[in-house]
Amino acid sequence: MAANGILRILREEKRAGISGGLYHELQVRLTYNSNHIEGSRLTEEQTRMIFETNTVDSGDGLPVDDILETVHHFRAIDYVIDCAEEVLTEEIVKRLHYILKHDTRDAALDWFAVGDYKRRPNMVGGRETVRPKDVPVRMKALLADYNARETVAVEDIIALHAEFEHIHPFQDGNGRVGRLVALKECLRHGIVPFIIEDSKKHFYYRGLAQWRTEKGWLTDTCLDGQDTFKRLLDMLEIAY
Repeated sequence: MAANGILRILREEKRAGISGGLYHELQVRLTYNSNHIEGSRLTEEQTRMIFETNTVDSGDGLPVDDILETVHHFRAIDYVIDCAEEVLTEEIVKRLHYILKHDTRDAALDWFAVGDYKRRPNMVGGRETVRPKDVPVRMKALLADYNARETVAVEDIIALHAEFEHIHPFQDGNGRVGRLVALKECLRHGIVPFIIEDSKKHFYYRGLAQWRTEKGWLTDTCLDGQDTFKRLLDMLEIAY
């Protein structure tokens, strides 16, 4: 199989609307775990039901935004698959944010800037992030440094993800956008993607928080997530 065989299969299955394959499982598993890490109350079965039937069976008062952002995340993965081979740009990153956050409650706030960089300072885990006025320069520098690499390994994509989350360029949705960017770049460079499972989020958060002093924690967590993806490929008998 070619280096980008995983991307080829995803595109074939997406185009054909095949259920039960890699595209189907990536949509459900990545969307559930990525949203749940950020506090969504949807279960994996509810996530699967929305993807498969465009309905949700719930009597427990789920927030509308949880459902909207689940549907939006499916479309964001579609966008990643479509543009996977393109050079990573600020426009792609901003487009992912727009797809994820448009029509949500946040989008009704004038200052929230859906599809654009944040306008108000924010913090993550009690840690200060890059100030809004400095975000454009920092993002340009991050992408320029990353795109200048002649070869890209999974460790480079993990580093890109960590630095993106330290910049925290958007008002909200940074984690989900950052993980979608990592998926895109894995598919672009023929690298098996990684899915951070919700059950591993404490290790993931620790790895991000300590990235500047100890890179091994986040690297190990992401490689564990890559092993999760490899198990899925094994179950579907897809070579990598």
